[in-house]
Amino acid sequence: MTAFVAALDLLFADPNLSTPALYQQAGIGVEQPLRVMRRSPDRMVEFGAARLVSDSVVLDVRVSDCPELAAGDRFEIAGEIFVVQGTPKRDRERLVWTVELLPWWPDPHADVTG
Repeated sequence: MTAFVAALDLLFADPNLSTPALYQQAGIGVEQPLRVMRRSPDRMVEFGAARLVSDSVVLDVRVSDCPELAAGDRFEIAGEIFVVQGTPKRDRERLVWTVELLPWWPDPHADVTG
């Protein structure tokens, strides 16, 4: 174990910096408990000549917890479900994913009766 990995383990275990979440690959299968670092920065969005400020949700997740993280994967945090938007990006050391999330809405046309 490198010093970087040991430091990350301590940071992700700290309840002041991280929060518990459930991860589900491609939105199907078993949910995996893990800890994530959640940020909610304002984003500037241009719409024609107008500039709008939009809320966003960004997560930092250890690569060791989600080695194959991809668009469409889901996270549940404090009862809210989010879906990974776009391609996750790894840090230089390949230890942490940074992902942007969108709120997940169930498909109203999906057959829920089985």
